[in-house]
Amino acid sequence: MSLPTSLKDTRKLINTFDLRSLEAAIAREIRARLVIIGPVNSGKSTLFNKLKGSKVSPVSAVPGTTTETIAEQFGPFTLVDTPGLGEVAGQERSLIAFSALNDADVVVLVLDAAAGIRQENADLYQRLRAMGLTVVIALNKMDLIRADLEAVIRDAERKMQAPVIPISAKRGTNIARQLIPTIIDSHPQMAVTIGRSLPQFRKLAAGRVIREAAALAALVGAEPVPAVEIPLLVATQVRMLLRLAAIYGEDMTVARARELIGAIAGGVAIRYGAQEVVKLVPGPGWLVAAFVAGTGTVALGNAAVAFFQYQLSPPDLRRLYRSIRWKRSDRNSHHINE
Repeated sequence: MSLPTSLKDTRKLINTFDLRSLEAAIAREIRARLVIIGPVNSGKSTLFNKLKGSKVSPVSAVPGTTTETIAEQFGPFTLVDTPGLGEVAGQERSLIAFSALNDADVVVLVLDAAAGIRQENADLYQRLRAMGLTVVIALNKMDLIRADLEAVIRDAERKMQAPVIPISAKRGTNIARQLIPTIIDSHPQMAVTIGRSLPQFRKLAAGRVIREAAALAALVGAEPVPAVEIPLLVATQVRMLLRLAAIYGEDMTVARARELIGAIAGGVAIRYGAQEVVKLVPGPGWLVAAFVAGTGTVALGNAAVAFFQYQLSPPDLRRLYRSIRWKRSDRNSHHINE
């Protein structure tokens, strides 16, 4: 395959991709589901309400307040609060809770740090893992811990034999800084789901998508044979744009995807050409090519975020991409000269 050294060639290459398959894949990501589960009175409903931003699930100091599965829609993403598990809940309500796990992609297991970790908590975690589920453990009510916080966390991780995320669902402590990033990192589809469904975490989710694409682009860009990796690199960037569009609530059609990629195709073509030329120098040239592929993908991702966030036009996207790209190039040249 020849290099896409012109705007026309790059658009032709983009048109060869099965954008409908990519579109279908992104649609599946949007439908990813997260389920909250845990012992009675562990703070599941409080966390549920904090994420939603409104009081939907009933909250009470009386154990077992939630008596049936409560599903609240976040666009196409459903966050489910389940009845508690334990002696108070009873077998029937436990079955209701586990029935909500049938379509779960990620499970948040909420435990009560103030009550201490018990063997049944560890048994529940192992049962969830045995079901093949991705589980994130949230150690709630950290605001009630007066003793050594680090010791409490270490003890919980020792008993659960897994990492835990200390949070206070009531105060919102560590939800944005640790819990949400862990959920996003736990499953490939969660970045799009969280970003689209919870606007307050959009920037975090978009950054995760851009970093993932840039890492893959750098790996692909290091391919020593010129032109071999071009289709995969373009596909990586197209998929990144589609995922970012989904995060920002854009209804991304195939035609719309082609329009956006076409808006920056000229700059991308020049970058691809430069990237392949440096590969003629073995060793260092391959590293430079990887660097160029990674930074170019980051520049494109950042331009796309601004595009979707501020509802810019395709020409605006093209100008913004060029601006970000050249600023990065200038900084990189400065560091190299130093």
